[in-house]
Amino acid sequence: MSTPATSSAGCDLKSPAIDARPRTVSVNGITIPRGDIARETQNHQAQTPVAAWKKAAAALVVRELLRQRAAALKIEAVPMTDEEGRRETEDEAAMRALVEREVQVPTADSDTCRRYYDSNQARFRSAPLFAARHILLPAAPGDVEARDAARAQAEVLCAGLRTAPESFAGLAMVHSACPSAKVGGNLGQIGPGQTVPEFEKALAMMVPGDAPGIVETRYGLHIVALDQRVDGETIPFDIVQDRIAAYLDDTVRRRAQQHYVELLASEATIIGVDLVPPGQSRDQ
Repeated sequence: MSTPATSSAGCDLKSPAIDARPRTVSVNGITIPRGDIARETQNHQAQTPVAAWKKAAAALVVRELLRQRAAALKIEAVPMTDEEGRRETEDEAAMRALVEREVQVPTADSDTCRRYYDSNQARFRSAPLFAARHILLPAAPGDVEARDAARAQAEVLCAGLRTAPESFAGLAMVHSACPSAKVGGNLGQIGPGQTVPEFEKALAMMVPGDAPGIVETRYGLHIVALDQRVDGETIPFDIVQDRIAAYLDDTVRRRAQQHYVELLASEATIIGVDLVPPGQSRDQ
């Protein structure tokens, strides 16, 4: 007769996760309840529950550091309500006011934005557009026989299209498993992200007007004809300057806030979480 599983193996599977979580997390003697940390984990994605728990603990330690600093400076602020109707607590309002007062960051001027623009031209190009047709011969990714058969059929159809390219629409209506078969395989205008990556990559390598080629994707084998390609153009600086300034301001602000938190952490007594970067003394 079997008994309920109480093997040491079962216990060992759980013990590392428990041991990896500090029994006490505190900031200058103020303990952060484990229940609060557990609830905070829902806001932190991680590969393991323990990793999420540690992220949540660190977030609450930062919050407590800011709360204590705001209280020490006797900072008060009127709670604000966001666009979704959520109202700040008094502590949250004080912490917001603390950061606004203590963390001063310069705004990006026109010259700074221009230097970033000139150094990152690829980021400021409009996306290329493609006009293409295809014939889909379906085959599951793991079905080797179906893929081989689809490739053989695709090669036969491509050979026929090389001598009679005008037959593409008719072949698509007969052979394609894509809804576009009803319109002769015409996919219309295609931009980035509108199809699977492997299909998009193949389009980028094709030349409009060339003989149809075979493209393999997760859906099967495609016979693809590229009719037109409109390459992206560089977007003028004046159009993206505000966007660049916002990005640079946000980047600098985040770094400054991180540095401020690290400074507070270096002056605090924190148990269970280490917010000071490796190699930096708590006395710095």
